[in-house]
Amino acid sequence: MNKVSANEKKNLANFSLDKRTYHDWYQQSLHAPEVFWRAQAECFIQWHKPFSEVVSGDFAKAQHKWFVDGKLNVCVNCVDKHLAQKADKPAFIWVADNASSEQMITYRQLHKKICEFGNTLREHGVKKGETVCIYMPMLIDSFVAILACARIGAVHSVVFGGFSPQALQSRLQAANCRFLITADGFSRGGKTVLLKPNVDEAVLDTLVERVIVVQHCDKPVYMQGGRDVWYHEVQSKQAHCEPEIMDAEDPLFILYTSGSTGKPKGIVHTSAGYLLYAAMTFRYVFDYHAGDIYWCTADIGWITGHTYGVYGPLALGATSVIYEGVPTGPDPALVWKIVDRYQVNIFYTAPTAIRALMAHGDEPLNQSTRKSLRILGTVGEPINPEAWRWYHEEVGNGQCWIVDTWWQTETGGVALAPLPYISAQKPGAACLPFFGIEPKIENVTEENGRAQGQLVLTRSWPGQSRTIYGDHQRYLSTYMSQVPGAYFTGDGALVDKGGDYWILGRVDDVLNVSGHRLGTAEIESALVEHELVSEAAVVGVADDIKGEIPYAYVCLVEGVDFDDKITAECQDLVTKHIGKFALPNVIQWAPDLPKTRSGKIMRRLLRQIAKGDVEQFGDTSTLANPDSISKIIAQKP
Repeated sequence: MNKVSANEKKNLANFSLDKRTYHDWYQQSLHAPEVFWRAQAECFIQWHKPFSEVVSGDFAKAQHKWFVDGKLNVCVNCVDKHLAQKADKPAFIWVADNASSEQMITYRQLHKKICEFGNTLREHGVKKGETVCIYMPMLIDSFVAILACARIGAVHSVVFGGFSPQALQSRLQAANCRFLITADGFSRGGKTVLLKPNVDEAVLDTLVERVIVVQHCDKPVYMQGGRDVWYHEVQSKQAHCEPEIMDAEDPLFILYTSGSTGKPKGIVHTSAGYLLYAAMTFRYVFDYHAGDIYWCTADIGWITGHTYGVYGPLALGATSVIYEGVPTGPDPALVWKIVDRYQVNIFYTAPTAIRALMAHGDEPLNQSTRKSLRILGTVGEPINPEAWRWYHEEVGNGQCWIVDTWWQTETGGVALAPLPYISAQKPGAACLPFFGIEPKIENVTEENGRAQGQLVLTRSWPGQSRTIYGDHQRYLSTYMSQVPGAYFTGDGALVDKGGDYWILGRVDDVLNVSGHRLGTAEIESALVEHELVSEAAVVGVADDIKGEIPYAYVCLVEGVDFDDKITAECQDLVTKHIGKFALPNVIQWAPDLPKTRSGKIMRRLLRQIAKGDVEQFGDTSTLANPDSISKIIAQKP
């Protein structure tokens, strides 16, 4: 793969990978990275000025730079470059809560909206390199605001609209934001949720000078004179917004992610490397082809919403579905009806959502055909085998490829995945590394022919985050210090006899039971094999003899009461799938599991409850369902 011609670019952007091509490209990405990444960067990115060097700097010190001296604008690459041939193609199909209305917006219309929003920001004093906070629901205007920041060279910091005022305030303070974009409110499950009151509380004791409010739910909200303005009242009418030309390494966004302890970490992603990685992974991991209709259910407040809701699809000129409400309810059939209505080909969601939909049974599925689906993706945690099979056989009618992706906010995009038509289809396996990703298992133990330990990545890749905003030393100590010369993922993993990778969960979610290293995900997968168990979470508690023993929480499908029979059957499943040594000492019914707003189970709280330490739970501001804690404590045997 040398310099890419125009015809070769077209072919690169449209063909499907096969095993031979994947193998050749992967080897080249490791052994001739200059050649490989240069070809891909010339294929996927429109450069204002070509780069002089593909990569330089010290990976071990997180001082690496990609596409040195290259100049571009990310918004131009996501919108403007499609106007010549795709101006009237839908960029987004927005569906209101409960599918009560819809709006389709073309690339031409999107471009106009972005220019108007970008000019508005400039007129209110936003400068290149300044950080703008975006606290918005799933609206087209939210996507427009993100891209408007990219167009004028402002750094966006999106905060999930479900975060509390305190959580928003801490992120505003950490990023030194003078500008905040929000909405009056939104609809979810048929109910109006106001955002502006949260903003009014959050901006106290911050540097915020201007709050731009998008009117959506048309409910009265407080507007402070001199600080708050309605977007529709100050919206610029200038249809042209000159894009700011950015250096390849200029920051594109900051995204705050919770650490296990301490304040949230502001993960910084840069312009060119992140955009290329988002575009490539979207194209090859989901086998995207021109004309496909794509739906990622993730909120824009999370990295999945950034990479596979905004930048990846738009870089390829795709048409994406945006849904304002919650895919899991109140009507569990609605998500599949939307798939049919818009003939969605690629569907990407979290195992948590899949299990929640699965708990309603097949009746909601029977209200749709889902025949348009070709690729089904999952993200956030390894999908358990029972949910995998339901997703494949029932949702996908046994015809769809399941792409169970592993990646992190810090990786910028998918790092491991069962690539379509190349990998094996093993329920729960992350399978193969993406191009340029060189995984390695550290602190290896061998068990039943499987090498398992801590997953690290031993070389830089374009989508890698560069630092933690304002605290590079914390980035080094968190990610680059545990294993010299490698990026520490914090996840446990194993490699099976076929060479495929399996993610075992966070390192602190790997138990050592009588010398056996057990991933909590393995035990959870066994428990949810039970037809009445919709979800499970396992934590470790100390044991004088075994070191650690598993403690399990199980949620049941609706209308079922927990009893000794279910407990015994769950124990039998753990014994069957893993062995008696893995049996939880307690299997406790949980009405609901404590989860962050991104859908991840907060096992730290479950460990405390299992130990009986229920006095102080620390920071629970990221919980979507804080009342779940008291409910679980009430059920503790």
